[in-house]
Amino acid sequence: MSGSLFDKGGVRKYLTARERFRLARAAFSQGGEIATFCLALVFTGARISELLALTRERVDIANCAIVLETLKRRKRGVYRVMPVPPKLIAMLQRVHNLIDIDRDPKERMWRWGRTTAWKRVKAVMKKANIPEQLATPKSARHAFGVDAVQNSVALNVVQRWMGHARIESTAIYTDAIGAEERALAKRTWKTLDASFDR
Repeated sequence: MSGSLFDKGGVRKYLTARERFRLARAAFSQGGEIATFCLALVFTGARISELLALTRERVDIANCAIVLETLKRRKRGVYRVMPVPPKLIAMLQRVHNLIDIDRDPKERMWRWGRTTAWKRVKAVMKKANIPEQLATPKSARHAFGVDAVQNSVALNVVQRWMGHARIESTAIYTDAIGAEERALAKRTWKTLDASFDR
């Protein structure tokens, strides 16, 4: 398997569902372009550079989708379509004035550099009380993959959404502890539960 959801010390590198929710809430309360960027990150699992490359014409309003160029491949021009909530599309339309036909359709949605984007995401994560070691755009990307797998999205669909060339890269998301695994483990605790009552 290529990669892991845990660092060399065994500490997880992804946000839990609750942390992801707090991130989305903090982003929404921020408002403006910072909000749309962070929410797009949460709802697409995109790499920060892929979001920064997003142009106005690749927000597919009719299909409630964002078309991302997969930038971690050896060749350019590989795109993937990410379905997103209608409320995110509406927010993108409002904040970025997508219906203005006089604006260049090839104009980037966010005109920031990577460093600025990274700092802005980190600041919103701090506001969301995300632990310091997890306050990175990569942890939000990992959270997207974990959440998709734990909600029974087929691995090949998650692979496409994440822009992975190999299914092995996507398979790391099955390593996170989910509700089903926790329920299975809970069965093994039944005989020991009484030991806590003393």
